[in-house]
Amino acid sequence: MNPVKILIVDDEPDILDFLKYNLVKEGYDVATASNGEEGIKIAEKEVPNLIILDIMMPKMDGVEVCRMLRNKPEFDKTVIAFLTAREEDYSQIAALDVGGDDYITKPIRPRVFLSRVRALLRRSERRNELEEETVIKVGDLTIDKEKVTVQKNDEVIELAKKEFELLYLLVSKPGKVFSREEIFNKVWGTDVIVGNRTIDVHIRKLREKIGDHYIKTIKGIGYKFEF
Repeated sequence: MNPVKILIVDDEPDILDFLKYNLVKEGYDVATASNGEEGIKIAEKEVPNLIILDIMMPKMDGVEVCRMLRNKPEFDKTVIAFLTAREEDYSQIAALDVGGDDYITKPIRPRVFLSRVRALLRRSERRNELEEETVIKVGDLTIDKEKVTVQKNDEVIELAKKEFELLYLLVSKPGKVFSREEIFNKVWGTDVIVGNRTIDVHIRKLREKIGDHYIKTIKGIGYKFEF
């Protein structure tokens, strides 16, 4: 099998060297770029499995790099993770809104970093499997995309249309953190005006119906589905 390709884009040479050293040690094929423009060029040439972007960079920040890559179909299945400072809530939300899959907070500890990378790559493999399935089975749930039905064990769970759409959105990318804005846009649409509590109410109802352990709240950002 070909080694997994990873691209790291960061304007700090020490961080690039540190991350590359730890990833290469684990057998990954690693490329690096020191700014956003260079990162896009290398990404287009290599089409990596995983891209790790620093948010704050000169010339072009990580959010804009992600936005540009997500507009290219060849990066539909590429996992994009961001490096952020722990207190950068606004940046984390912006990163997820343009199609980022997750974020890794600084300071970076090698063991935790490698664990996150492995988890992101496993999640990507599972997503690709889910995309090809008409009926998705996760835990004790069976979700039929064509029939628009949900079963918990052998019991049919009655969901309202928006509840099903919200559940399916979260299930389609397990582990991905969806920001509230992204959920609004994809489930309700940008032209629909709904109250700020709408998502919270739908999440609460879903938890009551399918169990409260599947949908996790990411404080200040949004929600993700785990099983």
